[in-house]
Amino acid sequence: MATLSLGLNASSKPTSLRAVDPKSAASTTPVPSEEYHLRMHHLHTGEDIDVVYRIGNTYVPEALDQLNHFLRDHRTEDVSSYDPKEFDVLHALMTSLGRPNGIIDIVCGYRTPWSNNFLRTRGASSGVAEHSQHMLAKAIDIRVPGVSTVALRNAALALHAGGVGFYPVSQFVHVDVGPVRTWSYR
Repeated sequence: MATLSLGLNASSKPTSLRAVDPKSAASTTPVPSEEYHLRMHHLHTGEDIDVVYRIGNTYVPEALDQLNHFLRDHRTEDVSSYDPKEFDVLHALMTSLGRPNGIIDIVCGYRTPWSNNFLRTRGASSGVAEHSQHMLAKAIDIRVPGVSTVALRNAALALHAGGVGFYPVSQFVHVDVGPVRTWSYR
């Protein structure tokens, strides 16, 4: 069901956050549950992931583990537990762009406090927040090949799902599941 380029495979038996076995629920439900799928490429590690992380209202724990590893701090290799709503935002964003099977380029995922401070102190004005949602595993900086940064930002803003940062010079958009807010930085 899910494969990470590192060769990790998700088990075919998802467990439910609602304590419902999807296999037994499927036998009593005539309509198949929607699969929530993400395809991503990490620009710093070169890794790719193609994963079904949610089926209906049930998150797939093994897939979440793979996503957490994929989005680890590439400087320190530390892994955190992402808020699954962040993956829902990415899925909704790709669907709204008409690219439900498109690839998302990851510029930055999780950041340890060390990495965040490192980036903040690299220049006179880095655009990195002191209390970044990246440190809470609630933010991802992205690009979508074939979609302009402006179109990506506008689609993210239309979701009203959290913070949206626009970085036109660096050509990426920050999306998070923190409070709804917006900003632009070079």
